[in-house]
Amino acid sequence: MTQTAGVQSWCMGVMLSLVLAAALHQGFATDAPPTAQTTTAPRPDPARPERGNYNVTNSNGTTCLLAYMGLQLNISYNSVSHNKTMQEVVNIKPNEMSASGSCSTEKAVLLLTAEGEKTNLTFVFALNTTTSKYHLSEVALSAAWPDMKEPVSVRNSSVDFLRGSLGHSYMCREEQTLPVSLALSINTFQVQVQPFGLKGNQFGAAEECQLDVDNLLIPIIVGAALAGLVLIVLLAYLIGRKRSHAGYQTI
Repeated sequence: MTQTAGVQSWCMGVMLSLVLAAALHQGFATDAPPTAQTTTAPRPDPARPERGNYNVTNSNGTTCLLAYMGLQLNISYNSVSHNKTMQEVVNIKPNEMSASGSCSTEKAVLLLTAEGEKTNLTFVFALNTTTSKYHLSEVALSAAWPDMKEPVSVRNSSVDFLRGSLGHSYMCREEQTLPVSLALSINTFQVQVQPFGLKGNQFGAAEECQLDVDNLLIPIIVGAALAGLVLIVLLAYLIGRKRSHAGYQTI
């Protein structure tokens, strides 16, 4: 009797499943398919930019600024072809850039120019002679690309990035994003720069950025935690073994 009831319950379950599947199928069949929407596929972001060597030479022929870095622009502009504001990620190509600039006691300027001066990217470093610390204090960009309705001109003279000490270079292996304005931010890759206190044509001792320091500390902390865990397990094993031996008395 119990077996018969079980078979009946199983049959009822199968029938209910078939009815539910048929109802769902009918519902999908009668629903009108959604209207297809045509959208413009976003342009894929470019790969990591190539690192470029840039330097600035004083009037006496000595190098006063060295930079070795990959640069990438996150830029917004009014597009002619799309008739709307576009946001693009554009790599700075070192082989298309020419570097120039100037240096004084408290100010160093790096100007990167490309495509017949259609792109001008300026970095200005300031030195505090009291603290012997420098930082990137100003960034400017002017660009007149073919698809732009009007040229883009951005300048921010109150930024505070890439901080270092006089006679030392600033280094950051990790990717950083430097916000300049609502229309522009700059990604830096494996940057090393020194605007003051150069000796010869070489970087001074590098000062690592906080991102690099944090990424170096993480594996050290994880390794120390694992070592501590292994030590705790070993001590627990030794204590347990000692207690088990203490339970046996010599007769």
